[in-house]
Parts: sequence; structure tokens; C-alpha cells
Amino acid sequence: MRSLHRPDTGPDPAILDNHLPRVREVERRLMLRGGLSLGLLTMLTGCSPEKNHEIDAALRAISSFNDQVQARLFDPNKLAPIYPASRVLKPPRFNAYYDIQQVKPVDGASWKLELGGLIADKRPWNTQQIAALPQREIIIRHICVEGWDYIGQWSGVPLGDFLKRVGADLKARYVAFQTADNYLSSIDMATALHPQTLLATRYAGAPITDPFGYPLRLRTSTKLGFKNPKWITSMEVTNTYPSGYWEKQGFNWFSGI
Repeated sequence: MRSLHRPDTGPDPAILDNHLPRVREVERRLMLRGGLSLGLLTMLTGCSPEKNHEIDAALRAISSFNDQVQARLFDPNKLAPIYPASRVLKPPRFNAYYDIQQVKPVDGASWKLELGGLIADKRPWNTQQIAALPQREIIIRHICVEGWDYIGQWSGVPLGDFLKRVGADLKARYVAFQTADNYLSSIDMATALHPQTLLATRYAGAPITDPFGYPLRLRTSTKLGFKNPKWITSMEVTNTYPSGYWEKQGFNWFSGI
């Protein structure tokens, strides 16, 4: 993200210097691409930057409003662009909140997908059972909140089909995921039912390898990259807001593209 620069006019520069770390945190949490002035913060909150709790309250309100707007604008039937296989990046780009050297491989032989919440059939699934389900392939763009992207070729089980198969309550609000690396993520039900949302098991025609989410990861065409958890071990359908790893750091929950 772009760094915040001191404005040419406005509040006393000494005040900005004292609170620059705080303002940069605000900028990151809003995921803005441009500068954010101290004057704007004051206008939003009606207070000085010393009143952090009031700034936090304003930011939470803005973030919640942004989520609501994105949810209302989301078209569950609109498909993301599909690209030719010639543009697929091989292997895919690794992204996580830690280095690739820290990836701990998952044992596919003992792996289970645990189900919970508003699901009728909560029996766990293994890799063979997942692989036996009808698969779909999509070639879509992965867009990271950091500003980079790539074209990826993903194959797997449409999440909507899987949810119907296990008797999930499709009127519930959220689908939440836990992973082998303790990453929490969640999406709205409309995105879960989108035809381009997959429980992906393969990339570019081959099984997904350890660094990229083996044996199961989420792959959506309508969310930023951090909303696509890897190494999924459990899935829950719920009406209780489940948040997520990056959302707890201040990122917007809906994060649609």
C-alpha cells in the first residue's frame, strides 16, 4: 500500500508526526490507495487523534457500511471473466501471513473435512470422497489486496453443490472455514453459492501441492485473495458472524471484487 505523506496544509505538523503510526494504521485498515489526511480523520470523528476509541468507532462504522453496500451490489449470477490456458501462471503465486518455508505439509491419508453448524449431514469427508464428486474447472484472476494478481487454473467441487449435498441451510448468512495453519476465514452465503466458487483440489490439471493448499482450498472469483483459505480442515454454516484472521486486523469482511 502507498505510504501516507504529510499534507502541505492543515493541522500542526508536530501533531501529525506524533500520531503518524496511528494514522498509518487507519490507512491500512481502510485499505486506501491514496493519502489520508489528519483533517479527514477529524472531520469523520469530530475529535482529535488522541481519542483513539472515537476514531475506532468511526472506522468500524465505515467498514460495516462498506460491507453492506458491497453485499447489496453483489450479483450472484454475474460471472467473472474467464481466461485462456496460455495465460495461466505455473506454479501459482504463494501468499500467506508467513514465509513459504514455514508451510507444514498436510497428511492427505489422514486428512478429514469436518462439517458443523447448520448442516444436516455432518459426517466428515476424506480426500477420496471429495475427489469422487463432480468437478468443475475455471481459469480466473486472483487479485491480492497488496496490489498484485495472476491468472490461475483451478479445478474442484462447486461449493454450492457440496452444500446442497450435505443438507446445508442455504438461507443461512455465513460459511466459515478453519485451516490446518489455524487461519480463520468466512464468506457470505451468496458467494458460497456462486457458480464460480470452488472447493479446489487441482491446479493447472494436477493436484494442488503442499505450499498452495493441499488437499483442499477455497477458490472464489468474486473475493480478494485473503478470502480464499488454503489447507481447509473444517467448514461451518452459521448465522453468527464468524469474522476472519485479517478482518480481526482491520480489513473489510466482504472484500468483494
